[in-house]
Amino acid sequence: MIQIQSITFNPFAENTFILYDESRECIIIDPGCYDPQEEDSLSAFISNNNLKPVKLINTHCHIDHVLGVEYVAKRYELGFEFHHLDMPVFESTETVAAMYGIPNVKLPVEPTGFLDENDTVKFGRSELEILFVPGHAPGHIAFLNKAQKFVIGGDVLFYGSIGRTDLPGGDHATLIHNIKSKFLPLGDDFTVYSGHGPETNMGFERANNPFLQ
Repeated sequence: MIQIQSITFNPFAENTFILYDESRECIIIDPGCYDPQEEDSLSAFISNNNLKPVKLINTHCHIDHVLGVEYVAKRYELGFEFHHLDMPVFESTETVAAMYGIPNVKLPVEPTGFLDENDTVKFGRSELEILFVPGHAPGHIAFLNKAQKFVIGGDVLFYGSIGRTDLPGGDHATLIHNIKSKFLPLGDDFTVYSGHGPETNMGFERANNPFLQ
C-alpha cells in the first residue's frame, strides 16, 4: 500500500510529496524545499523512515515546484523527469526567481527523461498512471492510482478552486476542459492531493467547486 507524506515548503506554501510503500522505495514529487532547514526536513523524513528514493518527478515546473530539484537530484543521485511541454517553464526558472526577488536560484539539473500521458511511474510494488492535464502550465501532468483512489494533482484542482491560468502557457478553457474530462470521471471517493492547501475529494468538488458548475 502506498503511503503519502506531504511537506509544505518555501514562501509559496507549496506541497512536496513523498510516496512510498512496504518496499521502502520512495518517489519525490515537486520538491519545493528552498533553504537548508527545509532540505533537512525533507531528508530527515526520508532517513527516519528508512526510505530509498528512486525517482524525482514533477507535475509541472513553476518555480515553487522546482526550488528543491537540484538538492534532491544531487543528494540522492536521481534523474529528473517531467512532461516535455513544460521545458520552457523549466528553462525560465532563474528569470522568474529574479522577478519574485528570490535570491540564489540557479537553473536546476537538466531533465534526464520525459513523462507523457498513459506512461506509468513504478516504484517498489506500486505504480502510478500519468494524466496529461495542461491549462495551469503547458506540460502539466497528474499522477493517478486507481487502486487506492487518489491523484497527485499539482496545481490543477484545489479545495474549492482551480489553478491560476494567467501565467505564461496557461489557458482557462483548457484547464476547465481537462478537469472535466480527466478528473470529474473519477469517483466521488477519489482524494486529490493538491500542490497548495489541503487535500480534497472529487465528491466535494463536484458538488461545491464554483468553477465546475
